[in-house]
Amino acid sequence: MISINQNKIAKSNKQFELPGKTLSSSVTLIYLGAMLIIPMAMLLLAFFKLPLATIIETLNDPRLWHAFKITIFTALIAAIINLVFGTLIAWIQARYAYRGKSIVSMLIDLPFALPTAVTGIALTATFSKQTHIGQWLHNIGIDVNYTPLGITIAMIFIGIPFVIRQVEPILEEIGSEMEQAAQMLGASQFQIATKIILPNIIPAALAGFTAAFARGLGEYGSVIFISGNMPMKTEVVSLLIVSKLEQFDYAGATIISVAMITLSLLFLLISNGLQYLQKRKYGFTQKEAH
Repeated sequence: MISINQNKIAKSNKQFELPGKTLSSSVTLIYLGAMLIIPMAMLLLAFFKLPLATIIETLNDPRLWHAFKITIFTALIAAIINLVFGTLIAWIQARYAYRGKSIVSMLIDLPFALPTAVTGIALTATFSKQTHIGQWLHNIGIDVNYTPLGITIAMIFIGIPFVIRQVEPILEEIGSEMEQAAQMLGASQFQIATKIILPNIIPAALAGFTAAFARGLGEYGSVIFISGNMPMKTEVVSLLIVSKLEQFDYAGATIISVAMITLSLLFLLISNGLQYLQKRKYGFTQKEAH
């Protein structure tokens, strides 16, 4: 009898919907259409109106290929570094209590709130040869400003929250009970790490890695100052798009923008796929865990 009543309650709760569903859904679709779908559609429409010869000529430009090479390489290196250290920070935040933990949590989200141009100016000033840090690095043969290293550092700064905020909820959800049980049964620390911890966090860590990589591909504000925007040296794709616009080469800017959108969407689809695998395994995503 109790089971039947519980089933009826569950069924009624599932069927119950708050009023205003039609209105809220319509507003959502209109907003997404105005802010996202229509601009992207207009860009694609402008792209398909271009002559095929112009598209081929733009995509065969060595300057564009070098910009893609620098962008993908620096974004990939930054994402790998963020994957390692972001996972470590997430572990500390999820498993340890210490003084100032809330401050650290706030600092993790700082790249989300800080204007990217401010980040670029701050990093450029930090590694300038006029500062102690920049002068010391220069004396040992390391120059950061106007090099791929500087671009990588900027992408690390803006990308690390993606990994931390993906992995931390998973570590909090699985808790430490499984690890304690395995330890009581005689498992070594290596076995606990490889058989329990890593399999649980790999989907979230890979999703964070992909999101950080995709963000790095399209980053502009934080790299515009520290890169120096030197063609065939430190010019990334986003800076090349702006250069095309400044030269009134709207066709070239459109073609490169569509190429970047396609590449970014590919990695976002990979990230969403990893999120789906994570949800199937644990029954939640990192957003729902919050």
